[in-house]
Amino acid sequence: MAPSIIGEDLTITGNIISKGEVQVEGDVQGDVFCASLTIGDHGRITGSIVAEEVIVHGRISGTINALTVTLEASSHVEGDICHQALKLEHGGFFEGRSRRSDDPLSQAASSVDTLRQTITPAVSEKLRATKIERAA
Repeated sequence: MAPSIIGEDLTITGNIISKGEVQVEGDVQGDVFCASLTIGDHGRITGSIVAEEVIVHGRISGTINALTVTLEASSHVEGDICHQALKLEHGGFFEGRSRRSDDPLSQAASSVDTLRQTITPAVSEKLRATKIERAA
């Protein structure tokens, strides 16, 4: 499956849900739920992130719940991170709390429940099916 790319010239206001990889080069004002997330050098997210893998080159203002999080040298993150593994490269900026968890994705359950209330029933059902698949 090809990654979904949000270009530098694009601003999205609202939540993003993807079963695959998302690459953000532009601006996202909302929560992001996906399998893998890469924030490019000029990318910016204001909102919560729930993903298996997160790689940050750009800016995040919000919480991150992920199995693995990599903050590259150019990254700027303001918010809490719940993770299994965290890598912070020299030069990266991180202001917030870091908490290791064996299952950081389940820590985001309240975020997923809140999201379910704001999305259509069809998308909610897909999200629930994905959560059941991962649990199996």
